[in-house]
Amino acid sequence: QVQLVESGGGSVQSGGSLRLSCVASGYSYSRYCMGWFRQAPGKEREGVASIDSVGTITYEDSVKGRFTISQDYAKKMLYLQMNSLKPEDTAMYYCAAYANAQCIGSPPNNYWGRGTQVTVPS
Repeated sequence: QVQLVESGGGSVQSGGSLRLSCVASGYSYSRYCMGWFRQAPGKEREGVASIDSVGTITYEDSVKGRFTISQDYAKKMLYLQMNSLKPEDTAMYYCAAYANAQCIGSPPNNYWGRGTQVTVPS
């Protein structure tokens, strides 16, 4: 059974930084794509960044140059370093595991964490 737990969210001023962490268990971590998603109130959930099983990284356009996704295979942990935060980044951030190695489609139900809140006041 896949278990993902996020941490590191909080409230920061515009221009500030946060580092989110996700610890994974219950599956062969290194064989699958991992991703960060976010959802603001009244909006659909969107992909933020992903890293596939061989380390290829993809970012959503609005976070390029500001966010960095990384992972630690030995610790089965996923990270999202967020710099130069903007009010538009305010959302619940989720860690998720894809059911494939290449980040195809969307992560299945039950392959998501419960989320950690990031708030950047205007």
